[in-house]
Amino acid sequence: MSPDTVISIGQEALKVTSLISAPILLSVLVIGVVIGMFQAATSINEMTLSFVPKLLVLALVLMYAGGWMLSVLVEFTQRIFEMIPDFIR
Repeated sequence: MSPDTVISIGQEALKVTSLISAPILLSVLVIGVVIGMFQAATSINEMTLSFVPKLLVLALVLMYAGGWMLSVLVEFTQRIFEMIPDFIR
């Protein structure tokens, strides 16, 4: 296995990781900013006020995008498994 192959696989793994994590991270980030602005405007500093909405949004994102995320992971895993005979040579 050449160094170029290892670098290529690593780059693809990073792309898949960022592609899968982007919907979760972006949605929780947006909710966090909105809740933070609400807390700053009302001077309410309750920890559960920021935690519970983030948890609910996370569950919704996983419910709607979970199938797509799983298919991306399965496709990547299948490509890696198909490349195993090439690694042995």
